[in-house]
Amino acid sequence: MTVHTTEDAAYRPAVRVCRLEDLPTVGAVAADVEGRIVALVRTEDGTVHCIDDQCTHANVSLSEGEVEGCAIECWLHGSRFDLRTGAPTCPPATVPVAVHHVIIDGDDVLVALTNDQN
Repeated sequence: MTVHTTEDAAYRPAVRVCRLEDLPTVGAVAADVEGRIVALVRTEDGTVHCIDDQCTHANVSLSEGEVEGCAIECWLHGSRFDLRTGAPTCPPATVPVAVHHVIIDGDDVLVALTNDQN
């Protein structure tokens, strides 16, 4: 596990967002992290990812979309985003979403927001 510190210019300090039990077994939920709305996403293998919750194509919540493998699909037009990189893997989106660092500490989910505002 990589822990980002305040000296790491790419990320802000990590903050506790929720407990693992607050997340669906597979799926996504929206969360407010220091005023930034993100999607916390748990995949089938149990990995928790964090991306900005807003689709870069249609300005709707990605946390309402379907999770398949390591991707989330926007419910409105079907854009898909890689949860590891934020890159769009299916049109119509062409702009990536920001990816944030997740730290699991016991049962706590912490997020270190990226300084990239995309």
